[in-house]
Amino acid sequence: MRVVAEDVTVEVDGIRIINDVTMDAPSGSVVALVGPNGSGKSTLLRAVYRSLRPAGGTIWIDGDDVWGLSARASSMRTAVVLQDDSPEFEFTVREVVALGRVPHRRAFERVSKADRVAIDEALTRAGVSELQDRTVATLSGGERQRVYLARALAQQTPVLVLDEPTNHLDLLAQTELLELLVDLPATVVIALHDLNLAATYSDRVVVLTRGRVAAAGPPETILTPELIEATYGVRAAVGTNAITGRRVLHFGPALRHRGQHHADASHAPAPSLNTESTPL
Repeated sequence: MRVVAEDVTVEVDGIRIINDVTMDAPSGSVVALVGPNGSGKSTLLRAVYRSLRPAGGTIWIDGDDVWGLSARASSMRTAVVLQDDSPEFEFTVREVVALGRVPHRRAFERVSKADRVAIDEALTRAGVSELQDRTVATLSGGERQRVYLARALAQQTPVLVLDEPTNHLDLLAQTELLELLVDLPATVVIALHDLNLAATYSDRVVVLTRGRVAAAGPPETILTPELIEATYGVRAAVGTNAITGRRVLHFGPALRHRGQHHADASHAPAPSLNTESTPL
């Protein structure tokens, strides 16, 4: 399913967090949201998965306004993995993953054979089958993140939204997770801090800064040294990954002190560099 944010503005406590943001995630693609802390990545995702209602604009999934859908209809289309979604500490891993099947059942309906198959498959794909009888409280941060991914996989939705899911993962786990996402028959919208992960695994990147889109398009044309310097305040050079053949970024020293860069940036318009947009 195609996911489109059209001229979306979100305000929190009267403060505008993102302003007139447009994003297009074609069906089956992996779209990475990147940008400095506070640029609006998580806020945009929250609008997509119906946690924050936009003050303006529309979020479309498969041509439907997500805010016009029922909660159940929305959860049948979109699964979410947050940075550290951990209220179920006393639940076992299997019980947490089974929560992904709730949208597929009516109230008080028993777990079906199809549910059990979906749960088993999700545990296996996320690499947490051996943890299924442990409580979430006993797991490391990285293990918990894989459990929440398994819960989303058990939901079997055509759209998957992830907010910085690699933060607690080691190098191997990051690679395994992103390779899994690339192979899913789903549209994936993911917020990432690591630009090289975005360059390697995404079909498109959307660069956010100060609540606006600075650039959007294929990573090989968007993630340029000029954009990185304007957005992050660090020097960058571009090369080619000898293993994947994809773009790899090398970073040099900061152009100025972090606080000074942010102070300067707060008085400047968002950069608009190498923006490639897809007609809505």
